[in-house]
Amino acid sequence: MEASDIVISVIFLLQTAVGILGNFFLLYHYLMFYLEGCKLKFTDWILQHLIVANFLTLLCKGVPHTVSAFGLKDFLNDIGCKLIFYLHRIGRGVSISSTCFLSVFQAITISPKASRWAQLKVKSPRYIASCVYMSWVLSLIVNIAVPIYMTARPNNSNITRLRVFVYCYTVHDDMVGDLLSAIFLSVSDVFLMLVMLCSSGYMVCILYKHKQRMKHIHRNNFSFRSSPEIRATKTILLLVSTFVFFYAVSCVLQINMSLAHNPTSLLVKMGFIVTASFPTVCPFLVIRH
Repeated sequence: MEASDIVISVIFLLQTAVGILGNFFLLYHYLMFYLEGCKLKFTDWILQHLIVANFLTLLCKGVPHTVSAFGLKDFLNDIGCKLIFYLHRIGRGVSISSTCFLSVFQAITISPKASRWAQLKVKSPRYIASCVYMSWVLSLIVNIAVPIYMTARPNNSNITRLRVFVYCYTVHDDMVGDLLSAIFLSVSDVFLMLVMLCSSGYMVCILYKHKQRMKHIHRNNFSFRSSPEIRATKTILLLVSTFVFFYAVSCVLQINMSLAHNPTSLLVKMGFIVTASFPTVCPFLVIRH
């Protein structure tokens, strides 16, 4: 192995191990709450779905990429290739929807009583709970075509129609079809991103107005840092901004890989590192705040 391959292998291994341990610790943390009979907030319930999506992303891409980076090739059969790419796409879809729902729910929670959002405060847990479960179903349906074109070993008769993704291959028909497929798979993600950005901007406006009001209050129990809702909002804004950054970079790399006839090994590896960055960082952001 070359020095660059060794560096990439170590990055894969560390990123996957740290991400899995972080998400497992956070899952264990919530499990202890359940056993102790503590009542969790609704944001914690959404975070648990996000943790499951993080596990899918890291296990379905992190482990195979790490194994492949250390020199073991052709370790998956056709079913394995189809399954890991399918589950990874499902985890990715649920990850963006869960982050979006966190942002929307918290925006509704901290909205002023006089706003038009006030009447949704009581009903929002029921609506968003239904949306979270629906996001799993939609992600299963929308990505159903992903495993159809995945294969573990190339067919010599179709070698010109294959793209190499390190340890698996995908069959492509033509540039127009690939472009339409990439657009179709990205429509829901773009919509959720726009909703996420709008709700985050709304929260920032509320925080700013709240801070301006708190300047005139000097009692410690009314300080800007004392509100649990404000602290939760800061955490979710941090999660959203981190997710948007990594997702935007990942989206650019994914489009390049989708349109490239034969994506380079470096492009594929960089795409994975960026894709796995949010699932790795996410649990530590939640634990820290």
